[in-house]
Amino acid sequence: EVQLVDFGGGVVQAGGSLRLSCAASGFSFDDHAIGWFRQAPGKEREGVACISSSDGTTIYADSVKGRFTISRNDAKNMVYLQMNNLKPEDTAIYYCARGYYSTVTLSPGAFRSWGQGTQVTVSS
Repeated sequence: EVQLVDFGGGVVQAGGSLRLSCAASGFSFDDHAIGWFRQAPGKEREGVACISSSDGTTIYADSVKGRFTISRNDAKNMVYLQMNNLKPEDTAIYYCARGYYSTVTLSPGAFRSWGQGTQVTVSS
């Protein structure tokens, strides 16, 4: 059974940091890109970051470039999202997801098998 479990969210003050983790199982982890998405109340789900399975290529949403870093450890089937200099507008539920393919994209339609989500709240 394919499973992704995301965790590490919490409440942090603006300017603070959090590291989200995604534990994957049930599929060939090193064959798939993994992405992080977020959804704030009343807004559509948006892609935040993605990392390829082949060469570690990464892409980021413009709103998080320079503040967030995605990484993966294929030996542990884990993906991480280091979030620094957090802003109140980063408040959302964050999800990790498995891409259909190995290449990077931020389009939600290119992903399957989502985690359950972890809440990130940034206070001003």
